[in-house]
Amino acid sequence: MEHGRTAEAGGGDPRVARLRQAVARLRRELAGHPADLPDRTVAEDELAVLDAMVSTGFPEVPRLRHSLLLVAGAVGSVSALGAALREVRKAVEIFTDPQGR
Repeated sequence: MEHGRTAEAGGGDPRVARLRQAVARLRRELAGHPADLPDRTVAEDELAVLDAMVSTGFPEVPRLRHSLLLVAGAVGSVSALGAALREVRKAVEIFTDPQGR
């Protein structure tokens, strides 16, 4: 079977599920954050990219990292979003751990 097919929607990969949950949490918290953030649109767009990657197949690590950097740059200084952002960062990091931890 080709890799794209076996990994469709994560293929039950717990790393994909963890990333999906982390992205969903940060999206919710960002949507509910009342401040007018100058880079909110950047963060929302990149979170949508991350969500699409985990929804349609196995995410590409370089693209995951790129999106994480953009999201962190856009909302990293907002302490209210810190815990959710850390969760996304940790979920991205497990894709680079050969043991998937």
